[in-house]
Amino acid sequence: MPPSSSPLLSPASPLVSSSPLVPALFIIGDSTVDCGNNNYLGTFARADRPPYGRDFDTHLPTGRFSNGRIPVDYLALYLGLPFVPSYLGQTGEMEDMLHGVNYASAAGGVIFSSGSELGQHISFTHQIQQFGDTYQQFVLGLGEDVAIDLISSSVLYISIGINDYIHYYLRNVSNVQNLYLPWGFNKFLASTMRQEIKNLYNINVRRFVIMGLPPIGCAPYYLQRYKSNNGECVEEINDMIMEFNFFMRYMIDELLHELPDAGIIFCDVFQGSMDIIQNHKSYGFEETANACCGLGRYNGWIMCMSTQMVCRNASGHIWWDQFHPTDAVNAILADNVWSSRHTEMCYPMNLKKMVFSQNLNNLV
Repeated sequence: MPPSSSPLLSPASPLVSSSPLVPALFIIGDSTVDCGNNNYLGTFARADRPPYGRDFDTHLPTGRFSNGRIPVDYLALYLGLPFVPSYLGQTGEMEDMLHGVNYASAAGGVIFSSGSELGQHISFTHQIQQFGDTYQQFVLGLGEDVAIDLISSSVLYISIGINDYIHYYLRNVSNVQNLYLPWGFNKFLASTMRQEIKNLYNINVRRFVIMGLPPIGCAPYYLQRYKSNNGECVEEINDMIMEFNFFMRYMIDELLHELPDAGIIFCDVFQGSMDIIQNHKSYGFEETANACCGLGRYNGWIMCMSTQMVCRNASGHIWWDQFHPTDAVNAILADNVWSSRHTEMCYPMNLKKMVFSQNLNNLV
């Protein structure tokens, strides 16, 4: 199947600043932030067909696993940048990469083989290698000093790890549950993330946004699989996710002491998402358990595959498909990352404070 078109977008929006707050936004992650890389891979994990993208700016599928925008689209606009192009979708010309590149790949995980049953994907380590290749292009094309300044002044956003549970630990691949108790698996993933963050620091990244994992125990797929009676979340899954996020937050505290000139923030997506679920009416949501698109109980049995499977109004739903939230939820979470507008879920500060405080320090 040929890849669908993924136009580079520079939407006219009041959020776009005439002078960007940072030179670029680079994104590493999974389907939570994939904007089209998997369109170019042989995989079932693709969102390049309707009804995906139905409510996006172009009303066309782009490879985003949502009815509309993903969180990094909103954050790009807050930073005064255009939507960030996918690594595999851009031409390779340096001009296309100067405002950022999105390396995220649906089904990708921290563990190389996570998600491999769905086909090709780009793992965490491979995405970091791609980022390193981009950095080398900047060095060759701009000179080392300019490249270092560009990378160190930009923001690197990392949202990955959930597939290591969905496609690895919870499926008990390679008998992993007998080798690791949940806390041991969580600690293993967090320590791997820690080392990769240090590797990125060593190639001059200085501004990190590290996203925690969402409450997939509330996702329609697991509600139907664990036979939830009235849409109650699967606590044993959510407990694992909360523990991982705890490890990650502790690890970020350690890194802040170890790398004093780095700005690193950790955003607890679980906390922000549970606030939306528990207070859904105040946020304007009517449906907390059923996906807008899918089949089976909670629309969680079969993935979103056609326009015949989709609800009329996605904005009233928290979940778009088996695993992914709607554009409306993505907008709320992005607001929290940027300015803590609805929930204080980023530590030790939100992205807006980090960017403005570091920009001020650079002027002194």
